[in-house]
Amino acid sequence: MTRRLAEVARKVGVSEATVSRVLNGKPGVSESTRTAVLTALDVLGYERPTQLRGERARLVGLVLPELQNPIFPAFGEIIGNGLAQQGFTPVLCTRTAGGVSEADYIELLLQQHVSGVVFAGGLYAQADQGHDHYGRLTERNLPTVLINAAIEHLGFPRVSCDDAVAAEQALTHLVSLGHTRVGMVLGPGDHVPSRRKQDAFATAAKAAGIEVAPDWFEHAMFSLEGGQAAAARLVKRGITGIVCASDPQALGAIRAVRRQGLSVPQDVSVIGYDDSAFMNCVDPPLTTIRQPIEAMGRAAVDLLTMQINGASVTDEELLFEPELVVRGSTAPSTR
Repeated sequence: MTRRLAEVARKVGVSEATVSRVLNGKPGVSESTRTAVLTALDVLGYERPTQLRGERARLVGLVLPELQNPIFPAFGEIIGNGLAQQGFTPVLCTRTAGGVSEADYIELLLQQHVSGVVFAGGLYAQADQGHDHYGRLTERNLPTVLINAAIEHLGFPRVSCDDAVAAEQALTHLVSLGHTRVGMVLGPGDHVPSRRKQDAFATAAKAAGIEVAPDWFEHAMFSLEGGQAAAARLVKRGITGIVCASDPQALGAIRAVRRQGLSVPQDVSVIGYDDSAFMNCVDPPLTTIRQPIEAMGRAAVDLLTMQINGASVTDEELLFEPELVVRGSTAPSTR
């Protein structure tokens, strides 16, 4: 007990006596100090006293699927900074293969009495995955925001990049360069944003008078290796333009083209998605669809804090307009 008091006191910058007063529910402590002590208790991993466990800490869970794809650390930085400006401390939870699951993280966050949770790229975006664990958040009436497209009927506010517009922008750009054999490298088959991109791509291609064969769509993991394997199959089918669902996939596509003795963009044009860090520094600089992550991150923080403060928030999806960023990986078709 003495060690706990000392650690919390050092963390907050107050006396051990003040910490003791907070933990014992005694008067004479300002609300800001009381909140700081309880938050420090949570951050240091100590359980709150029984009489305080029902109160939510000023912690917010930030659940990301990975950190290897640069777009997720970028989202984490924007959302984390936004939460800090609102007086909340983000708790980063990152899923790893064979590690802590999303469902386990939810239970851990509930035990820490967090004030809310923001998800980016969670299992909610995969139709064939289990989703029962999200019901725990609904049961506890915990403020929650989802970033990017989700399955229907979860009932949480959503902040998304408009996948349909992104696909249309990519196809329109390649068609303007004379490409008529354009394929896509998408995420897993049950991935909701990828389904949206594929549907919009097919519709836009039909409107442009282009017949798209079923085998012009490939599904892969969101990684360089996944993009390389999928793009290699497309190139063998004579595709001259490849639209990818992530920047790492696009880098893999460029590698696949080169492995077949061709070049980007002279033989095959490649478009990525996200405009994550350093895509203007690769060879060639990557043409990509930019997600407006700053605007999306701020909106997610605003929606969460509104819920925390008791405001009513609709569960309708907010769609943000992407932007085509043209660089050196696309060029007029020569085939």
